[in-house]
Amino acid sequence: MAQTPVGTRAAARRILAPLALAQFICSFAGSNMNVMINDMSEDLDTTVQGIQVAITLFLLVMAALMIPASKLTDRFGRKRLFIVGLGVYGVGAIISAIAPNLGVLILGNSLLEGIGTALLIPPVYILTTLRFQDLRERARAFGVISALGGMGAAAGPLIGGIITTAIDWRAAFVFQALVIVLIIVLARRVDDPIAPDPGRSFDVLGALLSAIGLVALVMGILALDDALPLAIALLVFGAAMLAWFMFRSGRLERAGREPLVSPALFRNRGSNTALLTQVLQWMMLMGVSFVVAAYLQVVRGYNAIETGIIFTAATVGLLASSLSVGRLVRRFAQRTLVVAGFALTSAGIAGLIFTVAVLPGAWAFAPGLLGIGLGLGLMLTPSVNLVQSAFPEGQQGEISGVSRAVSNLGSSLGTAVAGTILVAGLVDPSRSYALAMIVLGVLGLLGVVLGLRLPREEPAAEPSTK
Repeated sequence: MAQTPVGTRAAARRILAPLALAQFICSFAGSNMNVMINDMSEDLDTTVQGIQVAITLFLLVMAALMIPASKLTDRFGRKRLFIVGLGVYGVGAIISAIAPNLGVLILGNSLLEGIGTALLIPPVYILTTLRFQDLRERARAFGVISALGGMGAAAGPLIGGIITTAIDWRAAFVFQALVIVLIIVLARRVDDPIAPDPGRSFDVLGALLSAIGLVALVMGILALDDALPLAIALLVFGAAMLAWFMFRSGRLERAGREPLVSPALFRNRGSNTALLTQVLQWMMLMGVSFVVAAYLQVVRGYNAIETGIIFTAATVGLLASSLSVGRLVRRFAQRTLVVAGFALTSAGIAGLIFTVAVLPGAWAFAPGLLGIGLGLGLMLTPSVNLVQSAFPEGQQGEISGVSRAVSNLGSSLGTAVAGTILVAGLVDPSRSYALAMIVLGVLGLLGVVLGLRLPREEPAAEPSTK
């Protein structure tokens, strides 16, 4: 594989705009539908659970295909897959905008937008890691990307609410398509620092096993509320597929062949722990987003824009802390930032439970959402940087796919787990809301424990080879 040329800082920074904007729009797609639940379910003649399935499937398709798509970047090139992914995503957005029923919406949003996202997101993180050699510069770059990604997820309800109220929920998908066009224009300045290798092998069976396993696990969680035997069967089947995948990968590697994912990637304790923190972070972010949005609309009766405005506190907090990470890593270990982030997020979730129970108004949600935004923004970048910086450039394709897959798996699990608890208990909405939030809060406390197990010393940036 060709070595990575070292570009100037100015050249590296020029590629950040399309990459960060791509992360923004994909994160936006994962959360903006939360405020459209009532409008979409009525227009498409479906239920709240139907929209939850569409949202979860979108996140799940991303998680299932992220590792195979990341591996394909070595074969076809990072920029090429980035552009192809943008195109597929744009087509999906247009189909979603004109969807006459839930089935077509799932085709456009859950499948095509999910596939497009899986293709375009790995290049975002691979290119950033390769272009920013210095750890501090890389942290700042990931800070920008994480800030835009987090803002997309947190501001999705607000932007989606404004568009839905002012125009129609379908216009939110037109907005996504227009942003995709802008990214394609900006992507002209992106160059691929490593030449593609068309002869690179690709583990087709491994890709199928990993995708089937992940899909079965999440679908099993979705089925827990109304089909327990099916749910257990899916969970067992999914676990078996993933176990087969890992066993087969090890056997291929011992035989001198290239598996989809090298088991050696999971021998780094620090990276493994950071990956687990990513799962928990996105479970909390997407779980809180769905639960609070559904509760506000279905139980409290708020419309889309009112729900979006309430989420502004989370957006402000997440943006403020994400943009500060570049400076904070100069003073604090990334481990410290992750622990502090989980602690703040857990405190914010506790606030959403107690203040909402005591205070009837919309402002009761603001302190908790602000704390959640601050906490998530503080730890998203360090977790990603700890993972990416633990491996040399030759393994960036693999580890980027694994990192993005576990993050999106966390997103789909968060929506599935918390959403299932909420939807299953709408006959007693206050109790089911509190239970869903308690589950998310426990995940935050688990994150604090995992954060304390992260490496105490900062990982060194990979030296470039000329």
